[in-house]
Amino acid sequence: MTGTAAVDGDVVDVVCLGESMVTFLPSRPGRLADVPSFARTIGGAESNVACALAAAGHAVKWVSRVGADGFGDHLIAAVAAYGVDTSGVRRDANRPTGIYFRTATDRATDAHEVLYYRAGSAASAMSPTNVPHEDLDGARVLHLSGITAALSPECLGLMRVLTARRAGRPLVSFDVNHRPGLWREDPAVLLDLARGADVVFVGEDEAEEAWGLRGAAAIRSALPEPAALVVKQGARGAVAYTRPARTPCASEADETGHPEDTVTHVPAPRVDVVAAVGAGDAFAAGFLSATLRGLPVEARLRHGHLTAAATLTVAGDLGTPPPTAYADRLAALDDERWGTLHLGPGWTAADQAMEEVRTS
Repeated sequence: MTGTAAVDGDVVDVVCLGESMVTFLPSRPGRLADVPSFARTIGGAESNVACALAAAGHAVKWVSRVGADGFGDHLIAAVAAYGVDTSGVRRDANRPTGIYFRTATDRATDAHEVLYYRAGSAASAMSPTNVPHEDLDGARVLHLSGITAALSPECLGLMRVLTARRAGRPLVSFDVNHRPGLWREDPAVLLDLARGADVVFVGEDEAEEAWGLRGAAAIRSALPEPAALVVKQGARGAVAYTRPARTPCASEADETGHPEDTVTHVPAPRVDVVAAVGAGDAFAAGFLSATLRGLPVEARLRHGHLTAAATLTVAGDLGTPPPTAYADRLAALDDERWGTLHLGPGWTAADQAMEEVRTS
């Protein structure tokens, strides 16, 4: 039976839709051929966001499909343990739950290996006809990613439906998450999907790889529609382009016919990275959490960086976000003190004194 972590009445802050997999982390560094054993955990862009948001106190629902197998049982239980409502996860008796293995080496190096066993998975069968509207209705935010679009033609069809602009839909958040190893279509499809979203997250490097766009300004020129575009720039930080989500009058528009952006750049704090996997998902969760709380754009970016740092300083895909009050204190630092933050493993446990955050 599908596990459920209850939400408060009918109010759901965020619905996250996408595949999660059982993840096997190596017991030691080295090639997959040489690793003797693996520890089981979970991983998946959208469920990572769901778990981080639930850990931060939001009412969150995860919508997906898993196999009617033990790995499906484990996924549902593990995600529900974070406080996520899993009632929107359907079981598929004919398709398996996806799994993957990865090395301990950072993803940015040539030595990094990832082996996915997700072809024909239960989640790849998601389509506009088998994802019930009641699983998606009533949320303030619907969070999606480009990974889902890459799983199958049916999943791509579902993503086209969900990113189509229509009256009364929730705010649509879209993390591009370009994965060249998965993508069979022209990656320009991801650009089309992003144009339908209200909030878009994209890495500067992935935009260049997928679309040939160099720099944040070029990305914004190609993606003028979203009310908020967040371009992640790695250790340099992130920049947000924001504007009112409405059709401008001529006096409010620039020469391209779009309203003027407010451009906000926030540098990333210095982080002792353990593993980079899942950091982008954590950044999205931190930004969305601050958005739901009505914080200004600079604070949203800082909360994105802090939540990402919580994941960067652990080995798995999910870190423990800092307590909200503690994160708020850090996000409220002046620019000089923000620029001296240096976060290492275990920093999120330091919730009683600012002195436990090392500065340099």
